[in-house]
Amino acid sequence: SVSQAEDMLRVLVQTLLLGVASLTLLYTGVEAQMCETISMITETPNSYDANFTAQTLIPLVDGVDCIITFDSPPDSITFWDGSLEKIDDTHYRFYNDRFYETGVIIQPFHFKVSYTDVKPNIVGIDLNGQDVCDGTLQWTTETPFINTCEPTGMGKYDYAQVLCMSFLFYEAQRSGHLPDDQRVTPWRWDSALGDGSDVGHDLTGGYYDAGDHVKFGFPMAYTATVLAWGLIDFAEGYEKAGQTEYGRAAVKWATDYFLKAHTAEYEFYGQVGAGQVDHSFWGRPEDMHMERPSMKIDKSAPGSDLACETAAALAAASIVFKEVDSAYSAELLDVAKELYAFGDEYRLEYHLSITDATDFYRSWSGYGDELLWGALWLYRATEDATYLTKAQAAWDEFTLGQGALQFSWDDKKAGAYALGSLVDPSSTMYEEALKAFLSYLKTEAQYTPGGLVYLDAWGSNRHAANVAFISLFAAKYGDQADAAANTEWATGQLGYILGDFGHSFVVGYGVDPPTRPHHRSSSCPIPPQSCLKDSWGQIQPGPNPHTLYGALVGGPDSGDGYTDVRTDYQHNEVACDYNAAFSGALAAMVEIS
Repeated sequence: SVSQAEDMLRVLVQTLLLGVASLTLLYTGVEAQMCETISMITETPNSYDANFTAQTLIPLVDGVDCIITFDSPPDSITFWDGSLEKIDDTHYRFYNDRFYETGVIIQPFHFKVSYTDVKPNIVGIDLNGQDVCDGTLQWTTETPFINTCEPTGMGKYDYAQVLCMSFLFYEAQRSGHLPDDQRVTPWRWDSALGDGSDVGHDLTGGYYDAGDHVKFGFPMAYTATVLAWGLIDFAEGYEKAGQTEYGRAAVKWATDYFLKAHTAEYEFYGQVGAGQVDHSFWGRPEDMHMERPSMKIDKSAPGSDLACETAAALAAASIVFKEVDSAYSAELLDVAKELYAFGDEYRLEYHLSITDATDFYRSWSGYGDELLWGALWLYRATEDATYLTKAQAAWDEFTLGQGALQFSWDDKKAGAYALGSLVDPSSTMYEEALKAFLSYLKTEAQYTPGGLVYLDAWGSNRHAANVAFISLFAAKYGDQADAAANTEWATGQLGYILGDFGHSFVVGYGVDPPTRPHHRSSSCPIPPQSCLKDSWGQIQPGPNPHTLYGALVGGPDSGDGYTDVRTDYQHNEVACDYNAAFSGALAAMVEIS
């Protein structure tokens, strides 16, 4: 194959170069010295045991591949830590796909060299194309990342600064080739550049979901929809905080990926990476070595909830970009229409097609709410009344006017009430349902003793922020008789999250914020320190080496209980969807502060 031929050519070139170096030593009369990266364990008159270890400036994604050059032929070599291949009498190849961490080899390579008369010194080592013989190759540790979001002096809580930090969090979640204006460095760099190669498509980009590195398309689409919603309906707050461009960039990082993932009219890739396999790896995304399968929906295996949520994201984003990039906006809208038509025509819950998502992001509410939600966003983007008809049909078919208990990546009903009340005010069902939902939050929903509305045990802060956003939307665009009450209630929820209960739940902000979020990449030290050895990144008791500025952690239990422990993924994990409505709510607070 081509790859095998390229591999053979690379080995040949490396061998020739190392051979030239060893001949130079012989013909100049210089006594050959053992490479500095070789350390002796034991030595006898006819053999020696030794270790090899070195740093690396490149991620060893495919493992360690060493070409070893001896100054004289050994009789035999025994290698215990991988595979051994003899190239010629003085050149051997050591390789092992278990060693893959940037900046360091996790443990030394142990080998034994036997000889008869002349001791064969190792005079050249090529490590994945790098000369590591003299031991001078070292990872350059750069200055740690510093928060670029300055305080603005805004009242009790600096909503503008937290909004700014929220987009630092989204930058930390980026997958693929990072842009030149990436602010979160040096602990994030290019990663997952092979995504989609298993299916012959470029599926690089998008966001890692949470503290893991799977790209789950369903919650990513919700994230993009709601980020775009905040940019549209709280535009003044974004402008006042100076975050409009960063907000657009955050949306575009997702929508660029969705355009790639839409590979045909009736084909959309909704996940990259296998959940359980990914979750078993606690390391940097730049060092991922596992297979990352690409999973899709199509005519034979559709997914209405996924297709229609992505359509909503693209339609909302088309509004965000309409005045600043009309061509991109038009492209987004065209794909949104195709995906909505796909989801409407071929109806099925997406987890039945992308089965790996079942244990992680199954839509328990079904796909009816996404048919409604997507239709409303398409109507707002196109003003085509056909979509209002489709929204009404979904409302009636799935009885969507009742049963809303939250607003989340799973259940969009409450969001549709708010959006529908704005874009279709003649249909009073939307405003009536919105008022009923907000009344339920104030009078019937469960609260923690400290005052956080407690809608779910998983990501309790996220759920409170989501409905605070809905309440602030209603305060601005709904019945003005309820505006003050809705604003006061939402302000209280955000206050709990930002510090009213004694500490902040936003990493890097406020009093006693979380320092140990359940988040792999921020828990890993800068190379050459190892994240993987002895599971250091996961289990070390101190703060994460990198501050994940702006990330909203899961939140307290029903009794306000919370401990800043990295292994508690129920209460201390972060996720892209956690910050989506939270960002919009912050922009709303900037407007009224």
